[in-house]
Amino acid sequence: MAPRPSLGLRARLLFAFALLCVVTAAAVAGGSYVQARNAILERTQDAAVQALTSRLQALYPLPTATPGQEQLNKIAAAAAEQSGFSVAFSVAFYGELHSPVPPPPPPPPGRGPGPDARAPALSVISPKLRRVVAGGRTAWQRVQWQDGPWLIVGMPLLVSEPGLGPPRPSGIEVYVARSLLAEQRSIDELATRAWLTGGAALAFAVVLASLATRGVLGPVRELGRAARLLGEGELRTRIEVRGSDELADVARTFNNTAAELERHVEQLRAMEADARRFVADVSHELRTPLAALAAVADVLDEEAARLPEPAARAARLVSQETHNLTGLVNDLIEVSRFDAGVAALALNDIDVAELVHATLRARGWPERVEAELPSGVTARLDPRRVDVILANLVGNALRHGEPPVSVRLSADPEWIELQVRDHGPGLDDTVLPHVFDRFYKAGAARTRSEGNGLGLAIARENARLHQGDITVTNAEDGGALFTLRLPRRSSDPEEDPA
Repeated sequence: MAPRPSLGLRARLLFAFALLCVVTAAAVAGGSYVQARNAILERTQDAAVQALTSRLQALYPLPTATPGQEQLNKIAAAAAEQSGFSVAFSVAFYGELHSPVPPPPPPPPGRGPGPDARAPALSVISPKLRRVVAGGRTAWQRVQWQDGPWLIVGMPLLVSEPGLGPPRPSGIEVYVARSLLAEQRSIDELATRAWLTGGAALAFAVVLASLATRGVLGPVRELGRAARLLGEGELRTRIEVRGSDELADVARTFNNTAAELERHVEQLRAMEADARRFVADVSHELRTPLAALAAVADVLDEEAARLPEPAARAARLVSQETHNLTGLVNDLIEVSRFDAGVAALALNDIDVAELVHATLRARGWPERVEAELPSGVTARLDPRRVDVILANLVGNALRHGEPPVSVRLSADPEWIELQVRDHGPGLDDTVLPHVFDRFYKAGAARTRSEGNGLGLAIARENARLHQGDITVTNAEDGGALFTLRLPRRSSDPEEDPA
């Protein structure tokens, strides 16, 4: 499963700042909006109730406790004329009687008539409101009418007769409908200001977050760049320490770690150089006595046939081990040249097929190896080093694999490819990654374990010196398959490009 793409640290900080600011601004602006809205509506309701109460009080004493139609008309007119507000209608009820209701006013400028524009005025007075008012209490209700908000205030007229206790409802109910359009505009302005405040707060949060992330991410980016350079081998990389905060502590820790790493790496490099120099010196010092031993071994080989059997066997063993030791020393000297970086190529234009045939003939392998070598394939290579590569690959197949062993050549305009294959048991999967390691012997995977474990390592070093490589796999039908790829126009790294 592919990893989910994640936001960068900068984006996350900006998002966190913006979210915090938006939430805070929304909470503050929303709370202020709700409080202001409630205050505006409550003030309007209280003022409307107070105005209606004052006007109705001016009607006392009522001429009669059982008014007729004319009296109800006067009460409704008085409530509408002196309320001090924009009144759509006023109506007075007494039982089944009520004052006439004028036609609804036209809709506000800029607004068309809503779906309830022709609704009867009395329909906006809900039965619930009438029950409360009929019970002797002043009540109000906000409704949508004429495509706008309206406040319906209902108030009972009370009568008080001497000797009959507290005032009691007279049965007359007065209702006034007052438009809340002005208040709605004020509330809308509050909402707009709240949105503008939130937008300004968001913009401020983004600017503030950008400044904060710049101060935080600058050192983090510098730390990342320094860590990348350190990983690439620039051990002298250091970070400038600024201030005394946590980021400064991280910078100091990085510098201390880099200094310790540089010191340890220098120690390891010195130890590695000493070890390589020691191997090279020992190998060179052994060449002279080994040359003398090799001469003696040749004499022993010649005389072995005339010696008694125990002595002859010992002479042949000494001769064989002397030659093995000579080969090991020569290989160690070659490895030391690669490690020291002094190995060089002697390039020549050669016929690759002829070179392979010469390698096989020099070692007496033509009859044991199947060669598929198309003629006419030329390349600019170092013949001696390619000979070493082929001798190691073919010799390895002959010693550790099973016949038939084959060498196949193929080429394209840029590369040549030589495949050396045997038909043995192949290599175990745990062995394949280590085949080219120095001194590695896969004795458990082969029938025998011979050699010093440096041949394939030297072969790969020679291939890489040509800017090529060697790979190994197991063939599908059995056996190990080594593939040597070399460029047809190799260049010596030591040569001047000019």
